[in-house]
Amino acid sequence: MFEYFYNEILRRTIISFGTLFNGITVKQDDSTIKVPLAYGPTQKFLARLEQSPDLNKATAITLPRMSFEFTGLTYDPARKVTTTQQFTVKDPDTGKDSKKAYLPVPYNMQFELAIMCKLNDDALQITEQILPYFQPAYNVTVNLVSTIKEKRDIPIVLENITMQDDYEGDFTQRRVLLYTLRFTAKTYLFGPVSDASKDIIKKSTVNYRGGKALPGQRDVTYSVAPRAIKNYTGDVVTNLSNDILITDTIIAVDNASNINASTNTTRVFITIGEEEMKVIKKDGNNLTVERGRDGTTPASHLRGDGIGLITDADDILIPEGDDFGFDGSTF
Repeated sequence: MFEYFYNEILRRTIISFGTLFNGITVKQDDSTIKVPLAYGPTQKFLARLEQSPDLNKATAITLPRMSFEFTGLTYDPARKVTTTQQFTVKDPDTGKDSKKAYLPVPYNMQFELAIMCKLNDDALQITEQILPYFQPAYNVTVNLVSTIKEKRDIPIVLENITMQDDYEGDFTQRRVLLYTLRFTAKTYLFGPVSDASKDIIKKSTVNYRGGKALPGQRDVTYSVAPRAIKNYTGDVVTNLSNDILITDTIIAVDNASNINASTNTTRVFITIGEEEMKVIKKDGNNLTVERGRDGTTPASHLRGDGIGLITDADDILIPEGDDFGFDGSTF
């Protein structure tokens, strides 16, 4: 069950989060200071300030500064999808072989961004440069799985803001204003990506020998290439433009540009709901079809119903154990 894989999704999301705040500046008198950003807990930087032996050192060199930290990871049931469903993509490097993966699992990553300043005006400048972009979410595009170039928009939600003034004691104590911003990044975790072309039998040949055939000879040879009879990818290429009855063989669609008619060498099949149809002829946006193919039942369909096109991508996703209709009861 558990095989080694590492898509670096958590690492990429952490880097993307930190990059958001990597170019913030503040103005002090006539100078502009870039606020340094580092990964690590806030206590680490506060301890470094307290242990500094030179209290007369210019505070602008040390403060203001920012730090961020990945603090938690939780499953998000609100974004749950069918995890057993798979999808395929063409290899982004070769454009030929197909890669297969299960649909991702939604997880929320919690982050804390700490803003440490000596002057309150510095803290207000930094905070005001951040808050307008979060309403309360800001989308960041992250390349989650590099092997298939799977990019997704990850919403980063600002949850809350707290402020703390750590100035205590006599005048020799260093003052630190601490603003803490807490965020949630709604990311997705993908499982291993496999080579889909190796998971299915491309062609199967069976030889039968009759009673009169000589050794080494075969009377009959059957060859079959497995073909999907369902739209496993779930892709919708167009929609019905009119209602159709069980007996209708000509159907009107919104846009038939992605659907071709069958030829002597190529058969084209579409699905509407649970019914499979073979496309015999195309005239503009009107399709002449054979209803109820491969044991499916003709049914009435309504205007706006989605039409799926069965392609090679569906052939790759045929589940293991599918008998392709050869259940032994019919020949």
